[in-house]
Amino acid sequence: MRPILTGVATPAVVVDGDVLDRNIAAMARWTREQGIALRPHAKTHKIPEIAHRQLAAGAVGLTVATIGEAEVFTDSGIRDIFIAYPLWVDDRAARRLLALTEHARVAVGVDSAEGARQLGRTLGPAAARVPVRVEVDCGHHRSGALPSEAVGVAQAAGSAGLKVDGIFTFPGHSYGPGAAGPAVADEEAALAAAAASLRTAGFHDLTVSGGSTPSSVLSVGGTLTELRPGVYVFGDAQQWEFGHCRPEDIALTVESTVVSHRRGAAGERDHLIVDAGSKVLGSDRAAWASGFGRLLDHPGARIVALSEHHATVQWPGGEVLPPLGTRLRVVPNHVCLTVNLVDEVQVVRDGVVEECWGVAARGRNG
Repeated sequence: MRPILTGVATPAVVVDGDVLDRNIAAMARWTREQGIALRPHAKTHKIPEIAHRQLAAGAVGLTVATIGEAEVFTDSGIRDIFIAYPLWVDDRAARRLLALTEHARVAVGVDSAEGARQLGRTLGPAAARVPVRVEVDCGHHRSGALPSEAVGVAQAAGSAGLKVDGIFTFPGHSYGPGAAGPAVADEEAALAAAAASLRTAGFHDLTVSGGSTPSSVLSVGGTLTELRPGVYVFGDAQQWEFGHCRPEDIALTVESTVVSHRRGAAGERDHLIVDAGSKVLGSDRAAWASGFGRLLDHPGARIVALSEHHATVQWPGGEVLPPLGTRLRVVPNHVCLTVNLVDEVQVVRDGVVEECWGVAARGRNG
């Protein structure tokens, strides 16, 4: 068992530096072995210190979701960024994008002819400075054009003065028990169809980008040339429940304090309350999830209810409730939300705080 952090107020978001480094190295090694470029999604961590570790391990650049995130990471010295989002760009956003290109290569997503034409109009004569990638829906049914529509979007982009340098997708339907394999097959089929049609239409030298943390270990080279996982750096309760990470692979936890007990009636489990509620854990709970989070050192426990500052933990039957004041490590369901809810994370090794990293891109949602 890893040492529990002491000396900081709870709830505290804590990153185990050794586990973080192992996770970064493992994904870099996997993508290298598969012949796929790695472009991690930084919306998970929002922390420049982590981004630079990913690049040092071999990542070709970063993925972000917003112009604001791109600004933060460019300011930190990152020089190759893909905004994997179908931006609707007004004049102000266009000025921000062009300012970014003074310091970095910045590509953006488009998934409609209208969006491409709007981007070209607002960027004006400088449109070629911002390459675009056409987003394709591979089954998640969020944003993205159908594979059969990709050529039309690309042609509209070209006519608007934009350079099309790739296509991308997000197999978000990989998030579910047993869902990763089918999602990877869907991703491959959609990207292969879209890439073939674009090449036939005269678009060449395309980056073909996809991936998610659940699907990443099943991704192989071929059609896919670039992978964009994000959660892998930290792990979370969802990935643990899928079986895509082990407890020892979880780098981020929320250290919390037991503040209350509730004894179960005859035949019922005991419960306890810790001081990490939805304002630090987030409130995501998928239909298949067994709780609102888990405890790293007590795999049988489940968070069964959340309030803003309370987490109700159902304690495993037959185990003695820990005393009031005990510190426990909570694993959030969706780690991306947790990081965006705090200003800083404590970085520890062997239970000792080595650094404090600011969440520099927190709240940069546009």
